[in-house]
Amino acid sequence: MNKDEIIKSAVITKQEVSDGELALINLQSLKTLTAEEVFVFKLAACNNLVDRDFERFTDAALEKLAALYVGRTMISDHSWKASLQTARIYAGSVEPMKEGEGKQLVLRAYMLSSDATKDTIAAIEGGILREVSIACRITKAVCSICGVDNREVMCQHWPGREYDGKTCHFDLDEPTDAYEVSFVAVPAQPAAGVTKAYGGNAPDPEEPGTTSEKHDTAEFDYEIRLREAEMKNLSFEMEENNE
Repeated sequence: MNKDEIIKSAVITKQEVSDGELALINLQSLKTLTAEEVFVFKLAACNNLVDRDFERFTDAALEKLAALYVGRTMISDHSWKASLQTARIYAGSVEPMKEGEGKQLVLRAYMLSSDATKDTIAAIEGGILREVSIACRITKAVCSICGVDNREVMCQHWPGREYDGKTCHFDLDEPTDAYEVSFVAVPAQPAAGVTKAYGGNAPDPEEPGTTSEKHDTAEFDYEIRLREAEMKNLSFEMEENNE
């Protein structure tokens, strides 16, 4: 509960280097790179389907993230160290998912083909290194039941619970920043991981791997609500045991 960024899991696949892709890559580089000098891959970063935390990105959020992520770096384990920069995002787009009617954010990245990156490239091509997490800042989390933005004020509905036959979820909208994409051994959460802080300040880059300790009101209220629920459950269990 002390994180300020949304974290979603993603999966890497290989991308062919066409002239068009190379032109986009060279917009990011200081020298003109050739196809032989780069290794290119893509990742299905997130989508507009309700995930295991009963949250989903809106179509508008995906479109904005596609633009925000261009030029962002790829690192390891969400540790903000320049020495861990491995690749860079050079393009983003919103595309139909292969199965179902959902849409997904697809990011395309490149790294230099060199002795320093050959082990990483081999791990990607061999299917060993394929999990990544994206981190971004979201400023709206709208309840699907009542339409209240829980970034501003907490409503009385709980994600995953049913109300009049409808399952509550939160729509994540209005991203204002895309921080980075990280190679990880284990994604933040299976299939789709997400923290519950929908706004606030970005993690302090002077303290890699840490996040701001400042909590906004919505985040603080959410923590209190969780604790109240835990206390109610505990009280109920104690009453049952005493009967």
